Amino acid sequence: MSLDDLQSKNISLEPHPVGRSKCVARNSFTAGSTILSNLSFVDALLPSEKGHRCDYCHHHAGPGSLKKCTGCASFYYCDQTCQNKHWKSGHRKICKTYNSYTSASSFQALDQHKKMDALLLSGLVARVALLDVNERNSEENQAFLTFQSLLPGPMAAAAPPINPKHSFSAEFIQNLYSRFENNNHTIHSHFVTHAHGIFPLASRSFNHSCMPNAGVKFVLQVHEPVKMEIVALRAISIGDEICIPYIDPALLQTRMSVFDLTYGFTCFCPSCNVIRKVGNIPEPPKDTPDFQAVCKRLREFVGTMEPSPLFTGDDSRFPKDLACVLHESFISTLSEQFSAASHDGQYDVALDSSASLTALYQLLYPPNYPQIGKYFARTLGNQYSFYHLIGLHFLEKAKSCWNHSVRSTPEVSTVTELERSIAAAREVLTVIGNEGDPDNGPLVELSTLSRLYQRQ
Repeated sequence: MSLDDLQSKNISLEPHPVGRSKCVARNSFTAGSTILSNLSFVDALLPSEKGHRCDYCHHHAGPGSLKKCTGCASFYYCDQTCQNKHWKSGHRKICKTYNSYTSASSFQALDQHKKMDALLLSGLVARVALLDVNERNSEENQAFLTFQSLLPGPMAAAAPPINPKHSFSAEFIQNLYSRFENNNHTIHSHFVTHAHGIFPLASRSFNHSCMPNAGVKFVLQVHEPVKMEIVALRAISIGDEICIPYIDPALLQTRMSVFDLTYGFTCFCPSCNVIRKVGNIPEPPKDTPDFQAVCKRLREFVGTMEPSPLFTGDDSRFPKDLACVLHESFISTLSEQFSAASHDGQYDVALDSSASLTALYQLLYPPNYPQIGKYFARTLGNQYSFYHLIGLHFLEKAKSCWNHSVRSTPEVSTVTELERSIAAAREVLTVIGNEGDPDNGPLVELSTLSRLYQRQ
């Protein structure tokens, strides 16, 4: 789909009062509706996934079931079909030199995230080198034209060394890199990242919001390129701007600098406006009783609040004595407490931590928010990758309740929490729907847990 085709669909790009443009709904969308589908133009698996996933369709296979590329022995495929498709889309430009390229000192000296940039840029250059200029209206050429229309990032970082032999100028390569460095997405299955990819139309269409009304998921099918889908998280009316999150909204302290240095804009969403009004965010108390007192105060406040002041932008409703819960260490501490208690079988502690964590999620995130949207944001050489997953948390909470119920005589409150957690997880995860690998996944786990509970 091209930008021109986009205008005839259910969405359109219209002038933005501050930014370049905005994506506006031309029809209404219900929660869970697919707003836009966009195939990967170029993608690259994480090194840890090599040999476990097909390098073309990302199908996850059992040990030894994928076929090695006979040329480089470093790329793996489901079968000849995937290998032929990958060969035609660019692998033939990098195959023979891939191993010498990745073992060279210039590549090995790169930071890990720069290595991924280098691999993705190499794939992009290889793909562009194979474009048929005589087929200007082909999907591949339209996708590249859309990619070229993306704005470069604000930081002029030098392009990393790339693999394929080509006739492009250094200026052209730098031009490509400046546009994809802040417009690439991490690809995930079951909300676990396994690759990076470029999806030009999605990058061109959607602006960011820390309280988005749409989210990102990926669909993996054997023999097919990875597909990104933009899904409505809640009802969207005609004329509404459709926004996705570029970074996890829980990055309350660092989000401003990430937006400025990585994306080159200032966010004025309701959440950011409240954060500005709050001002300095103090660290949460170190002492356990004081920390627990803050948690209790948070639960009490959220229990009387609907919706979140960060969702509405009403800073007058946010109590200043809870400013420390906006500190990024607060959510990390709660997450670690919940995980450790669940793992160690301390289910009462786990459920108490979960209650506070759920309250914090309700404060920080919009309704039906299952996962982060822009999964790989960088600034000053640091990597931010936060996975505070609301739907998945309810699933993990349900598992803790279940484990507690089967290992001891459950209290009525535990059974009630189990039922509520299953219902909450189903409500949130059903909105985003099936994603990633078609087998297993959170919805399958939830279904299994529900059956076990019903048989009890």
